[in-house]
Amino acid sequence: MNISSIKRRTLLGAGLAGASMLAMPAVLRAQDKSLKVGVYGGYFKDSFDKNIFPEFTKATGITVESIAEPTGEAWLVQLEQAARAGQAPADVSMMSQVAMLKGQATELWTPIDMAKIKDASNLLDRFVNKYPDGRVAGVGAVSWYITLVTNTNVYKEAPTSWTALWDPANADKLGLLALVSNSFLLEVTAKIHMGGTNALDTEEGILKAFEKLAEVKPNVRLWYRDEAQFEQALKSGEIPMGQYYHDVTGLAAADGHPVRSTFPKEGGIQDSGCWALSRVSQKSEEAHIFIDYMCQPAVQATLSRKVGTSPTVKRESTDLTDKEFAAVSSDIEPIVPRYDLYQTKSDWLNQKWTELIVG
Repeated sequence: MNISSIKRRTLLGAGLAGASMLAMPAVLRAQDKSLKVGVYGGYFKDSFDKNIFPEFTKATGITVESIAEPTGEAWLVQLEQAARAGQAPADVSMMSQVAMLKGQATELWTPIDMAKIKDASNLLDRFVNKYPDGRVAGVGAVSWYITLVTNTNVYKEAPTSWTALWDPANADKLGLLALVSNSFLLEVTAKIHMGGTNALDTEEGILKAFEKLAEVKPNVRLWYRDEAQFEQALKSGEIPMGQYYHDVTGLAAADGHPVRSTFPKEGGIQDSGCWALSRVSQKSEEAHIFIDYMCQPAVQATLSRKVGTSPTVKRESTDLTDKEFAAVSSDIEPIVPRYDLYQTKSDWLNQKWTELIVG
C-alpha cells in the first residue's frame, strides 16, 4: 500500500471517483433495501468498499452505494444545496467536526435516535456530536491522531513532550502542518503553556496563544500542505522532527524507514469524523441500522486493523490487543481540537495565522 495515499485528513478525501455500486449478488435480492454512504475518497473509500461494506450487507441485507466525497467542505455545500432541492446525494455521510457544526446551523442533519444504537453506551462522549438543545446530530465514525514524529537516525532518543517544538536545540528541524485549522497547534500551545484549551475561550487568550506559538518559528523548516512532501523529508532526515499522522508513521516504520511516532505526555491531537444523516434522506430506518452496525466494538476493531483508524468506542469494549491498539491509538488523554473556533472565528483565525505564524 502506498502510505502517502492515505488522504482522509485533507478532510473529505482526495477521491472524486463518483458513486461505485458494490458488485455482489445480494444487490439484486436487496434492491429495495439500500443506502448511499459518503466516505472520504481514495485509500479510505477503497478500504471501506473492501473490508466494511460487504460485511454490513451480509449482516443486514442492506446494499451500500458508496460515494467518494470531494475535498474540503465542498461536500457540505453539495449536501446543503441538494437538501434545498429535496434531494440527498448520500443518505449518510462521514463529516468533519467543523462541517458537522456548520450543518447544524441549517438543521441539515436528522437527529439520530440513540435508543436505536445498541452500543451507544460504549461510545466515547467526545464522539457524540449534539445540537445545542441536546439532540444528537452525528455519531463518531472514525478518529485518528497527530503526534510528534522523529527520524530515529537523527534523534536516538524519542522526545517526550510537545515542548520539543519550542526547544532551541531543534532550530530549523521541524515540519509542521500549514493551516490553523488542521495543525491544531493553538490547542497544543494552550494545553502546554496556558493550562488547557479553555484558555482559547476569549480572543485575548487566543492572541496570547498565537504569541507563544510564534516562538516556534525559528525551529520550523517547512510548513507543509502536502503530506507526502514532509513524509519524504522525515524519512531522509532532511526534516527530522515534526507533527504527523500516527498511523501513517507506523506504517512507514514497519516498512523499514527510520521514523517513529511518539504520543507526548500531554497527549496526541485526536481528530475525527462523524456519521450524519441528511434531513431529506428517505432512508432513516436503514441509516440507523448502518450507524448501529458501525458503532459495534467488533466493527470499530476491524476498522483499526484494516483501515488504521482509532476506535470511537471504549477500548475495553473491543478485542484489540495492546499492540493493535498502540498502532492506532493511546490511553493518554488526547488534545481535542476546539472545532467551535474554526466554525465561529474562521476568517479571523486564518488572518492572524498568516500574519503571526506562517507569514
